[in-house]
Amino acid sequence: MKAGIVGLPNVGKSTLFNCLSNAKAQSANFPFCTIEPNLGVVNVPDTRIEKLEELVNPERVMPATVEIVDIAGLVRGASKGEGLGNQFLGNIRECNAIMHVLRCFDNDNIVHVDGSVDPIRDKETIDIELQLKDLETVEKRLEKVKRAAKTGNKEAQKEQATLDKFKTALEQGISARAVDVTEDEDELMKGFQLLTAKPILYVCNVDEASAKSGNDYVEKVREAVKDEDAEIIVLAVGTEADIAELEDYEERQLFLEDIGLEEPGVSRLIRAAYKLLNLQTYFTAGVKEVRAWTIPIGSTAPQAAGVIHTDFEKGFIRAEVIKYDDYVSYGTETKVKEAGKLSIEGKTYVVNDGDVMHFLFNV
Repeated sequence: MKAGIVGLPNVGKSTLFNCLSNAKAQSANFPFCTIEPNLGVVNVPDTRIEKLEELVNPERVMPATVEIVDIAGLVRGASKGEGLGNQFLGNIRECNAIMHVLRCFDNDNIVHVDGSVDPIRDKETIDIELQLKDLETVEKRLEKVKRAAKTGNKEAQKEQATLDKFKTALEQGISARAVDVTEDEDELMKGFQLLTAKPILYVCNVDEASAKSGNDYVEKVREAVKDEDAEIIVLAVGTEADIAELEDYEERQLFLEDIGLEEPGVSRLIRAAYKLLNLQTYFTAGVKEVRAWTIPIGSTAPQAAGVIHTDFEKGFIRAEVIKYDDYVSYGTETKVKEAGKLSIEGKTYVVNDGDVMHFLFNV
């Protein structure tokens, strides 16, 4: 599951990606690795795993991770192949969610590609390019489906009606994620792989003075996206870069306090990306290892077990589950069991975020 950082040139995308690449920006012990020049695996900051480490004292700790992609800056005409258009759109298609960086600060020393600061215009530039590409996708699909629909094929007729609905919206400059759809239409839409249907998080890149409360540019963005199913996060990317350069943890905390923040903004961003991807965490806790495992929200116990190893899912017998709060309250697995707080769950159990689990299986 990957989240892609998109935006116009010079809005702070690469600076943000580089902030994420610096472990000090997140926590004292959260590493990062780069698989390719523009792909990083970032650990998800989570105080729960630190608490479990404190209680269990394991040989090693493995946090949950999320993949972040730094996608090349887009220019007008990308949908027709301008600039790195085809590569840009292809990279977005491979991502499961989008983090759209918008410039929300004034600085005469940083040239804007369009000559002035206007986050709404910037947003619309990228929206239009993605919408045009989606419109092309929908129209190509419609050509094929219409032939089948004319023969009386009920499924094809249903798909045609859904495609017509998205075609109308896209022609009006409305992104697919903002279209009201039924459950059936939503399922069909997933098969279309529309770029503007992907969940999105708008990252408002502000100056240091606006890091805590935002500014007028941010308010304009909030107003512009109110009808979208989208989140907004305010981040002073340049300041985050300065914080990341500080070697001492205490120094970083003092810097954050000075600007009114409790933690680095990139920590909030990583957690927001994790949520955007519809992911949650469960834990395994033993003397060998305390580990956070990443699963889609709504996963059953066998599916969660399969993340560890496919054999765990195939031969699933049952799961022993301790709620995180109970683990912390009682301090050890033994005391949890003595208190009757460990539950035995079967194949239909839906895993909750923060569950501490142990699986029994037989292959």
